[in-house]
Amino acid sequence: MRFLQFLLLLFVVLCCASNVCFSAETFKAAPFVVEEVLDVGKVPSGFPVGFCLLTSSERQYVAYYDQDHRMTIATRRVDSKKWQYQVLETKVGWDSHNYITMAVDRDGHLHISGNMHCVKLIYFRTQKPGDITTLKRYAMTGKAEARATYPKFLTDLQGELVFNYRDGGSGNGRRIYNKYDRKTRSWSRLLDKPLFDGQGKRNAYPMGPVRGSDGLFHVVWVWRDTPDCATNHNLSYAKSKDMLHWQTALGGKIQLPMTLGNKSLIVDPIESGGGIINGCHRLFFDTDNRPVITYHKSDANGNMQIYAARFEEGAWAVRQLTEWSKPVKFSGRGSMGFIGIKISGLTRVKPGILTMTYRHRDYGNGRLVIDEKTLRPIDKKITVGKEYPKEMSKRQIDFEGIEIRRKADIGSSGQEGVRYILQWETLGRNRDRRRKSVLPKPSMLRLYKLISR
Repeated sequence: MRFLQFLLLLFVVLCCASNVCFSAETFKAAPFVVEEVLDVGKVPSGFPVGFCLLTSSERQYVAYYDQDHRMTIATRRVDSKKWQYQVLETKVGWDSHNYITMAVDRDGHLHISGNMHCVKLIYFRTQKPGDITTLKRYAMTGKAEARATYPKFLTDLQGELVFNYRDGGSGNGRRIYNKYDRKTRSWSRLLDKPLFDGQGKRNAYPMGPVRGSDGLFHVVWVWRDTPDCATNHNLSYAKSKDMLHWQTALGGKIQLPMTLGNKSLIVDPIESGGGIINGCHRLFFDTDNRPVITYHKSDANGNMQIYAARFEEGAWAVRQLTEWSKPVKFSGRGSMGFIGIKISGLTRVKPGILTMTYRHRDYGNGRLVIDEKTLRPIDKKITVGKEYPKEMSKRQIDFEGIEIRRKADIGSSGQEGVRYILQWETLGRNRDRRRKSVLPKPSMLRLYKLISR
C-alpha cells in the first residue's frame, strides 16, 4: 500500500514538474429546491414558442397559448394557488417567432404584445390596473404597424415604458421605438427616426438595448441581407445614456438611424456567409464595466470557432477561444433548429474566472474556462452545479424528440431567495410549419417556485 502511495505521489510531482498539473474545482450555482408547483394550463407540444412570466409585487401574470392555440393570460396573487384566466382575440399557427411578452406600468396596468411575424401590430392593455378581464386591443401610434415582428418592452431611466419592434421583413426592416405616456394612456415615437435602418437592402437583428453595470444602455447587432440565415454579417455595437442619444464604443456621436455605412459601429467585419447567425451574440460586462461580446463565426480556413470581443484602449480586441478543425455550414429560412453550433453567454464563477458552454455537432457539449483579465482560455477544469433541481428534469410526455422548455421570471417577487420558473415540453422547431406526422399530446404548463437552501 505504501509503495502504491509512493507511485501516486511521484506521478503528481512529475506532472507538475512538466507543467501538466491537473486541477479541478467545483463551483455550485445557488442551491435551489422546489417549494411549490402549480399547473397553469395545457399548451401545444408540437412546436416551441416563447411564453412569458411576470411577477409584479404581490401579483403574478402568465401569458401563453392554450392547447387550442389561443393567446391566454393567467393571473393570481402570489399567496394564492387559484388562477384567473382571460382568453384574448388572437390565435397562433405554428410559427416559433410568435412569442408573447408583457410589462406592467407604474400605474399597475398590464401591457401585452405577441403573436406577430410580419403582421399587423398586436397589443393589449388593461383598462383597470391588475384586472385582466378589462384587457382590450389597441393600436399604438397607428403608423408603420402593418408588418410588425419582435416586440419588446423596456423601461427608461425614469421607469417609464418603452416599446420596440421591427417594421418590415427579414432582409428589409427598420427598428421602431415608442414611449408610453401614463397620463394620456397613449404611445408616441421615442425617436423621430428608426434606431436601425437597412435602407431597403437589409435589417438589423439586435440584442438589447440592455442596461449595463455602468448605467448605460448597450445594444449589439448583426445585419442580415435576406430571409436566409446564412446572410448575417458585420457584428456591431452602440451605447446610450438615455436611448435617445447614441454613441460609438469610443464615445463618438451617432447620427440616427444607424446604418451599415457607419463603419465606426462595427466590432467584427464578418462577411455574409461568414458563420455568424442572429441570436448567437451575447453581451457580458467585466469587472471594469467593459462590454464583452461572445459569438461564433468561421475562421480563415472555414472552420467554426467561438470568439470574444472587448473594447480595449480605443479599439475592439477580438480573441479566438477555440481551435476546432471542423466547419459548420448552415442556411435556410424560418425558425431554425440546431444549426450545428450553439453557445451560451459568459458567467463569472469566481473573481477573475469566466465560463461559457457550447454544443457542437462534431465535438459534442463542452465548457470553456476563460481568464477575465486576458480574455483567453485557460486549462482549468471546473464543474458548475446544476441550475435547476433534479426533479425538474423529469419529462411528463413520452414522445421522441420532446424537449423541456423553461422561461425565467422577467419581473420580481421582491422575496429574497425566491425564484419562479415556467416549464413545459414541446418538439423542436420545424421552420414554422406544422408537422405532417402525429403530434404529441398537449403539455401541462407548470409554474415552479424555487427557494434557496
